Amino acid sequence: MARTAGTIRDSAQRLGALDAGELLEAAIGRGGGRDFADRSFVAPLSRLIASCNEEGDLNAFGRRAARFEILRSLKNLLQLERRERAEPALLSRPIERPIFITGMPRSGTTFLHRLLWRDPRVAAPLSWQLVYPYPSPAGHLGTALRKAWVQGQFYIMRRLAPQLDSLHHVAPDEPEECTDITAQVFQSLRYDSVYRVPSYQGWLQRYGHLEAYRFHRRFLQHLDAQTPGRRWILKSPDHVFALEDIARVYPDARWVFIHRDPVAVLASVAKLTEVLRRPFTHRVDLEEIGRQVFDAWLDGAGRMMRAAARSDAILHLRYREIVARPHEAAQRVLRHGGLAASEAGTQRMQKWLGNRANRTHRPHAYHMEPFGLDPRVLRERFAPYTDAFGVELEWQADRAVCARA
Repeated sequence: MARTAGTIRDSAQRLGALDAGELLEAAIGRGGGRDFADRSFVAPLSRLIASCNEEGDLNAFGRRAARFEILRSLKNLLQLERRERAEPALLSRPIERPIFITGMPRSGTTFLHRLLWRDPRVAAPLSWQLVYPYPSPAGHLGTALRKAWVQGQFYIMRRLAPQLDSLHHVAPDEPEECTDITAQVFQSLRYDSVYRVPSYQGWLQRYGHLEAYRFHRRFLQHLDAQTPGRRWILKSPDHVFALEDIARVYPDARWVFIHRDPVAVLASVAKLTEVLRRPFTHRVDLEEIGRQVFDAWLDGAGRMMRAAARSDAILHLRYREIVARPHEAAQRVLRHGGLAASEAGTQRMQKWLGNRANRTHRPHAYHMEPFGLDPRVLRERFAPYTDAFGVELEWQADRAVCARA
């Protein structure tokens, strides 16, 4: 695998600036020559590519990685269109009462999501499905090879960014965030985590997320057709920034907000952004990342407060509750979604929790100073949020912040 990473870097040296037209032609050629029926993604793709080229300061490997990711998304779009031509009923499949988990980042949402998925009545998008929406036509062996390929990509990323695994562990057969779905139509906040793309990010904030979540529903329809009859539970902190658009696409959605002391987690969010960006760029501006994280989550906190003021139908959980009583927290989420406790679900959750590795929340010390973050300023600015939701204050006045991600 180390040689694989080196090979990617070497071939990347031969690549110049990203070009939307060339990438579209390459994807169509590889897909058999038939053009996209729906080209609404082209404008967002062009915005993303322009921002990567002009602002991303991508190194050779970064250009290679971006090209690889874009081609993979285009390939998936073509595959979905082929399936829809063969099976038009796919697009009329109902996705009923999905449960959306969102809230402060680094607040136990991944842990809770993976626990909930143990219930056999629950569906969630798995990491390998975000790369390959359908199993291999070659059967179980072909699908196993696809999963191994996804695991290999994760391995390469861990070699390039050794700190990533302790910040956000990923595995092919575990649930993953919805930002990897909306990224496939190039309208996702995840791109700002991986690349420096301020003009793209600004455009996306102005443009909104309605088209992205219409595609999100379409993507779920394809997954749902493969294993029908389950309830979708979906998670991402970034859902906070699209609450109104999600509600238009999923008017019967159930909402769960997870709350945690922002002062205890923002340095961790900034560190994760640094770790994700560093392999792909010539330089990383830590203070710029700190400002972006602060501004984004001050806005996110305000959005949660306004949503809670409009509706009393949101389930509010706090990080400490999830860590201390995970099974109880999971049952509250299921009840909120209208699912009664089940013996099979309880047994599988308890078995998963019985594996100590799944319940280990190791503290990591993250320093705020390199990111230009002042914990006292954060405490003051986020006070309306922590007061509104009764959030326990974790931060202590020392040089580092310990966040249990």
